[in-house]
Amino acid sequence: MITVVGIGADGWAGLTPPARAAVEGADVIMGGARQLETVPGSSAERVTWPSPLLPALRELVESWQGRAICVLASGDPMFFGIGTTLARLFGAERLRVLPHASSVSLACARLGWAVEGTEVISLVGRPLAALNAVLSPGRRVAVLGSGPESPAVVAALLTGRGYGPSALTVLSDLGAAAESRLDGTAASWPHPPGSALSVIAVTCRPGPGVEPLSRVPGLPDTAFEHDGQLTKREVRAVSLSRLAPQPGQRLWDVGAGAGSIAIEWLRSHPACTAVAVESHAGRAAAIRRNADNLGVPALRIVTAQAPEGLAGLPAPDAVFIGGGATAPGVLETCWDALPPGGRLVVNAVTLESEALVARWQARCGGELVRLAVQRAAPVGRFTAWRPMMPVTVWSVTKPAPAIPAAGHPDLEETP
Repeated sequence: MITVVGIGADGWAGLTPPARAAVEGADVIMGGARQLETVPGSSAERVTWPSPLLPALRELVESWQGRAICVLASGDPMFFGIGTTLARLFGAERLRVLPHASSVSLACARLGWAVEGTEVISLVGRPLAALNAVLSPGRRVAVLGSGPESPAVVAALLTGRGYGPSALTVLSDLGAAAESRLDGTAASWPHPPGSALSVIAVTCRPGPGVEPLSRVPGLPDTAFEHDGQLTKREVRAVSLSRLAPQPGQRLWDVGAGAGSIAIEWLRSHPACTAVAVESHAGRAAAIRRNADNLGVPALRIVTAQAPEGLAGLPAPDAVFIGGGATAPGVLETCWDALPPGGRLVVNAVTLESEALVARWQARCGGELVRLAVQRAAPVGRFTAWRPMMPVTVWSVTKPAPAIPAAGHPDLEETP
């Protein structure tokens, strides 16, 4: 059994009696140097986390198998903490978790914010670009800082995105005697670097002319850097509705172009994952910039031709083919990779790709929809409709394999 004890900035004094007993009864105490310094001396072996931690964690913990192990963690171990990693590696049944109040809970208590109404972004070992996804007028965001420079870095990002008027409150060393509070706005953040342990509370306020971006699929085409290889807004919204993103599911975006489908899939829920496969190196680089700019830096990008670039990828729950459907083996590989219940959406714009999806639809079922979008545009002093290229969308859900009823003569194979 591994006991995980959450400890706050108030150290030993803030631990409950059960948490203290777990530390005192341990044969081995593991944690960061800061956490280990907060507990009194004992006969227990003390192990400071190595850097990097994750590659060594399993072997390190297993080397003390059979001993009473206590792991110290900051705040709530199951909230962006070591507890979730230990549960994944060893199973929840091997853990006993004794949480402390998280820094976010303490920050919301100081500010009078509802915890359930506060978006949380962690910068600890994670890219700052994730903050871009949650910027919207009036949104309350708690950013877990990763060092003394974090408040200034957050202020600079907000200002660069047009959210300079946003109110910032930096709460440092929450729960400790040295707890402090600093206030200001992003555009005129006046304070020098301070504590490494901070929560940056942001109330998002856009400046003039900023167009807030919705989390609903169908972002403006201008939100993406592209060279023309972009699934246009109206078609993108329809395609994503057929892909039906669900929390925790994975998408393959094959022939990704600007990466718009994968990016909007990821924006639908933070637990979604996606792989964008694009053979053109310049477009792959633009996908990375688009993903960061729109707040989904976790997008995995594979610069390769399909179907070769699909080999070895984690199995998808849904596949979108926006380009290259007629390349030999692409449709077959994608269909074979899908589990029962997985969704496939193919967009066809040429006669050849339309003929291909028509054959596949006749064989596998699903729905064919032809979209013809026209946008109003100036013609001299007047306005006229300018048609976009029609797009045929084939969407299908892969059925479960048929299981013949035992002994039914109509279902038995004929020799």
